[in-house]
Parts: sequence; C-alpha cells; structure tokens
Amino acid sequence: MSLIKSISGIRGTIGGNVGDGLSPVDIVKFTAAYSTLIRKISKNGSNTIVVGRDARMSGSMVQKLVVGTLQSMGFDVTDIGLATTPTTELAVTMEGAAGGIILTASHNPKQWNALKLLNENGEFLNKAEGEEVLRIAEAEEFTFAEVTELGKVTEKDYTDRHIDNVLSLKLVDAEAIKNANFKVALDTVNSVGGIILPKLLERLGVKTVKTLYGEPTGDFQHNPEPLEKNLGDIMNLMKGGGYDVAFVVDPDVDRLAMICEDGRMYGEEYTLVTVADYVLSHTPGNTVSNLSSTRALRDVTLAHGGEYNAAAVGEVNVVTKMKETNAVIGGEGNGGVIYPESHYGRDALVGIALFLSHLAHKKMKVSELRATYPPYFIAKNRVDLQPGTDVDAILAKVKEIYKNENINDIDGVKIDFADGWVHLRKSNTEPIIRIYSEASTMEKAEALGAEIIKLLN
Repeated sequence: MSLIKSISGIRGTIGGNVGDGLSPVDIVKFTAAYSTLIRKISKNGSNTIVVGRDARMSGSMVQKLVVGTLQSMGFDVTDIGLATTPTTELAVTMEGAAGGIILTASHNPKQWNALKLLNENGEFLNKAEGEEVLRIAEAEEFTFAEVTELGKVTEKDYTDRHIDNVLSLKLVDAEAIKNANFKVALDTVNSVGGIILPKLLERLGVKTVKTLYGEPTGDFQHNPEPLEKNLGDIMNLMKGGGYDVAFVVDPDVDRLAMICEDGRMYGEEYTLVTVADYVLSHTPGNTVSNLSSTRALRDVTLAHGGEYNAAAVGEVNVVTKMKETNAVIGGEGNGGVIYPESHYGRDALVGIALFLSHLAHKKMKVSELRATYPPYFIAKNRVDLQPGTDVDAILAKVKEIYKNENINDIDGVKIDFADGWVHLRKSNTEPIIRIYSEASTMEKAEALGAEIIKLLN
C-alpha cells in the first residue's frame, strides 16, 4: 500500500491502514484541510466547490466521501460526475466557484486514486498553498459546520460545455477537418475519454471513429500510461490500415499521444511540438515546456521568431512561467498541451482539435507531418527509491561529477551537453527518481541515461 502526500495533492492505493493507503479517513482529512485553505484564499466570494472524477473503480466511493466532507465544511458542491481533468478545470471558472477537486490518479494503475486540488481560476494550487494543505491536514486544524450550515449538492454535466469551448477557439477549423474526411481511431483506456472524445470528434465533423476500450468501467484493459509499450492493440489496429491517425489518452484526458497511419508512434514529446508549430504559424509568440521536454519545441519556437523558456516539472510551474513570459502555447513533453486561449491546463481535447486543424491544412499523412520536425530521441528511465534513500546526496554527487558542464538545478539536476541532455529529479507522485535523457539517436540517449544510472548504484 502507498500514500503520497505532495503539494499537487494526495495520491494513494485504495485499501490498507490509515496513513498507509488512501483510506477514507485520509480522504476526509485532506478534503477538510483543502476546504479550510480555500476559504482563506478564494477572493471571488463563492461558497461552491466543483467536484469531477475519472472512471476509476474507486471513484464513486471517493466522490461520496469528498462531497460529504465538503458539505460538512459548509461548502455547496457542484458535482459534475464523470469528467476529464480539463473539463473540471473549466467548470470551476464557468461556475464562478471557489475551487475544485478532481478525483483521478492520472496515469497510475487502477488500484490508485487521488485528490487534485484547484483554486478559483481552475488551476492547481501553488507550492505554498499545497504545503499549507498538508500542514492543516497534519495538525487537523479544521472545523466542521453546524447542522444548519451544511452545504448543498447540485449535479451538472459539463461535457458539452467543454466541447463548446474547444470549438469556439479561433484556430480550431472544424470546416477544414470535416472536409478532410479523416478516419480516426481512439484508445480511451476505459475511462472518461470514452465519453467525451467521440462527441468531440462528431462535433468536429469526423464521421469515421473506431474506439478501443471506450467503456468507462475503470477496469483498465492495459497499463493506462499512454506509452508505446502499453499500446500494442491500437498500434496493431493502425498497422492494418484504414485510419489516418489514432489518439490515445490517459484516464483523466490531460495527456495526448498519437499513432501514425502506419502504426508507428508519433512520439508523445511531439504532441506539444506539433500543436505549437500550428499555433505559432498563426499567432507568433513565446513558448514554455518543462526541463524534461524535448529540445524540438525550442527549435520550432526559434524558427517562428519566438522565445522559448524552460520551467520546473509540474503543470503549476509551467503555467507560472507561461504567464511570466506571455507564452501563446506551452505544456509538457508527456503529451500535455496548455493553450491559454482556452484555459491554463493540460487538455487533450484542445490538442486533438488543434492537431486535426493543422493536419487538415497541411494535407499530409501523419507520418509525413512528423518527419518535418527536428529528430530527437528521449530515453525515460527510473530508479526505485528505497526507504531512507538520501535523494539530495545523490543529486549533489551528480552535480559534482559534472560540474564543468552546463547545469540547471531549479528542479533536480539537468546537465546540458552540446549534443544532448540528462535530467534527474525525484517524482512528486511516485517513490522514484526519474532519469530522462535526450540525444540525436535513441542509442545515444540511452547511453547518457545508463551512464547516470551507473553512478547511482
């Protein structure tokens, strides 16, 4: 059993003892702590919190606990039911709510669930706010409402309103998409993508859609992280021909991976690169991604005359840097597209609509479009942490060994070489050190990562 408390929320496996797995007691405690904080920091005068969830098998149970706790803290609740993370983020602002809670463990397996915490802008809490939630929960500094002050619950469906938001974006060209007569495959891994993505594609004029694992049962039929090693079924479907592109999402639909018409992975790092190319070709400006993302975004941005900036890993850090630099597009290399014209959150629906608009204008096959971008390869490795492992000492050791190279330590340690880079950082959501490395070939990237892993053993 695992329970991970971080500034980005509380995440854990269902079952086990209090403080071990994500138990009902822990869910209530952290929801109450969040309620206490949000009442202090929200400035819009609202007494409403939005709650949405992915289709995990534990989702209904967790939702009842969270909604009941919010009521017990005196908050009214707008329960939007089965909804993507970006849908919930948009619902917070559309409701004029004080905040929101998303019940999802993103790409983690089905035994996991989590509470992701939003402010009144539908954005994740910052570091200081997240730390305060943890402190309040630990000290149990929360007071429940009297019986006459209990909150009320209203149920709403925001699926269509999210799709309306996407279709209203100036760069989403539904007419061009319809005229292109695309044939699209989906893998929605038995979660909420199976509800919203077919509707989005229908509204975009896509007439032929094949969905794998579209039933939102929460019983994921493969590892839900949208990586090549987990996507054999839809890759084989694409190899059989008949479809122009496949879109693959994680359970809460904030990450987007694509598969070419010939069954090859497009490369999740290039989701943001491609969408950014389309956006920058119409609205020149700056871009942001995190330290673990491909250099290709920098190259594309410079080619359009913009400025690229790197942020620490974590959506809240990318969003902060985007606002600081007035970025017109940004995100993360794991397939996360953040387009401020819609909202400051990773959104696979926005990514799909902009990608198809770009593809329709280019009149290329997906594999041909992919070949137009700078060729980089990222190796993604991990080292499991044992209890008591001194991560800071590990990072300090690496910094000392490579002190003559270009080092960035705003988030772990990133070593920039002339022909590649390596980035080491402790995960916020799992007990691991992530080791990402990039170079002009996969062999070189793997060699860079292996060199670092060898130092850690």
